[in-house]
Amino acid sequence: MLALISVTLCSLFFGDSFASTASNRSTSSAISYEYSTSLWGQTGHRVVGLIAEQHLSKRSRKAIQSLLEGHSLAYASTIADEIKSDKAYDAYGPWHYVNYDIDKTYDPSNADDRGDIVYGIQKCIEVLSNKQSSESDKSFHLKLLIHFIGDLHQPLHVGRSEDQGGNRIQVSWFSRNSNLHRVWDSDLIDGYNMSYEELAQELMRSTDKAELMAFQEGDYRDWVEESHQMAKVVYASAASGDKLSYRYGYDYNPMVFEQLKKGGYRLAKILNEIFN
Repeated sequence: MLALISVTLCSLFFGDSFASTASNRSTSSAISYEYSTSLWGQTGHRVVGLIAEQHLSKRSRKAIQSLLEGHSLAYASTIADEIKSDKAYDAYGPWHYVNYDIDKTYDPSNADDRGDIVYGIQKCIEVLSNKQSSESDKSFHLKLLIHFIGDLHQPLHVGRSEDQGGNRIQVSWFSRNSNLHRVWDSDLIDGYNMSYEELAQELMRSTDKAELMAFQEGDYRDWVEESHQMAKVVYASAASGDKLSYRYGYDYNPMVFEQLKKGGYRLAKILNEIFN
């Protein structure tokens, strides 16, 4: 059943030709994921996608609708996680995050030779901006880009290698076993108990034009460093064995919501720059 689902996903979302190409990657069998499978969680990624979609230019919207075959950005935002059931796509696993010393800035000369989120975003932009790229390649890398910009704004995707971005910091969330990475991926957001449409609309409603413009300053390299600095705050917020519940949500939901807003508005900026 899992194999059938994997084949169906590859064919439906990326096309048979790309699924075949990906399955032949020489490195795929040797690479495994180091992170939990939630990765911002479906709700968070869909919020980012919906906010971005509401801020696309007409030209960008038309090009993106064609590449996504009419699907929404929210729908496409989780595909990069869904393909993990297919080993043909294992090589893209390291593109979801980057780890480096918490007190340093990103140094590309020390980057993982398998790639990281910085390389992944750069590669997606290059493919989408290249007029020689095939439609199937553009479609695939668009789906990755939508997801990676969401991941970039979860601070623990730009965290420390020694704890795998908080995955090794075991905590409880309302008496249920969890870890710090999962709390920030999904526990906080899902615990707020709003659909992604409701949450996206609330976040957009609370953002004025000046704040939106401020969010869109810089580029993804600047935003990597911003998230890395925010990771310090997250690491200081809890230690292994902590029991997290209402107070933690009260203290840190505002930070999560701001990151979701940033992710959405910044994704729109990148897409408009590519397709306008």
